[in-house]
Amino acid sequence: MKIHTDKTRFSSSITRVLLAGLAGGVAEVLWVMAWSAVTPLQATTVAREVTRTVFPVMAETSMAAEIGLIIHLAISLALGVVFVWALGKHLARHYGGAGILAGSVTLLALIWTINFLVVLPVLNPVFVTLMPSAVTLGSKTLFGLAMGAVLIAGPHTLAKTQKLQAGV
Repeated sequence: MKIHTDKTRFSSSITRVLLAGLAGGVAEVLWVMAWSAVTPLQATTVAREVTRTVFPVMAETSMAAEIGLIIHLAISLALGVVFVWALGKHLARHYGGAGILAGSVTLLALIWTINFLVVLPVLNPVFVTLMPSAVTLGSKTLFGLAMGAVLIAGPHTLAKTQKLQAGV
């Protein structure tokens, strides 16, 4: 799939925006699962702590990990919408695909900074200690890259590539 850098081809359809947020959230989940595979930390512990942060009373329920995953993905969808609404169209218009990627990674790094240095130490200090800072910052970077890639990659580009390959 070709990535768009053409400033006029940025798509902000709601489906694309939601998929971008979802891709970012899934990238983070996969990163945490990979980290959990090589360390004693269980991915379900991370999800449970997400629940504890948002709904502390639900953290000890049997569904806490699932609730945490739902919370995480809901926030991911919202981040896709907020990014496009606040910055995406401007970045696409003035800087193309590179601006979208740089902007999405920068936004997620800013969110990491606020979450891990300001919000989480107050709301849920345990969450901050689950993984090294570099690992959590890496997860946010992957989120930004995945979200940005979805926003600048288009099915029309894939279709065009397929037509070229078919000799049409």
